[in-house]
Amino acid sequence: MTSRSRFSGWLCAGLALGGASLAAQMPNAYGAPISLEQAKKPAAAALAEAARNKWTMAVAIVDTSGNLVYYEKMDHTQVASAHVAIDKARSAAIYKRPTKALQDAVAAGGAGLRILALQGAMPVEGGVPLIVDGKIIGAIGVSGDSSANDNQCAMAGAAQLK
Repeated sequence: MTSRSRFSGWLCAGLALGGASLAAQMPNAYGAPISLEQAKKPAAAALAEAARNKWTMAVAIVDTSGNLVYYEKMDHTQVASAHVAIDKARSAAIYKRPTKALQDAVAAGGAGLRILALQGAMPVEGGVPLIVDGKIIGAIGVSGDSSANDNQCAMAGAAQLK
């Protein structure tokens, strides 16, 4: 099974399991994958936001398939954040939505809890698709503080490519 067909299966499962509210958040097509030079801009902005707030963070940028393109961790960031940042970025890329949407669906309970069974779904905010010219070119994932603060840094990073 190819990774694209695996993704299609996950996507169909996600739509079936996650409900209409998640399906409505998927209008963007994939574009050309993010380049290394492009990836450095949102990462720098996310790290700058973290530094301004005196948070220590790990930042991961992935391409449209969820493959790591760029990673940076601030000194004194907890070790686990390295893995979590990458997982958040991958989830945002392959499910074409911010991880906060997954978090909110799980928090609502009921059918939203089915998201927990989806491979690669990280239902913790801090992962955001990166969009250029209306197309998803990758995603950013940030971890190191509260999920709301992680998301604030991810959003600051994503804003650099618009």
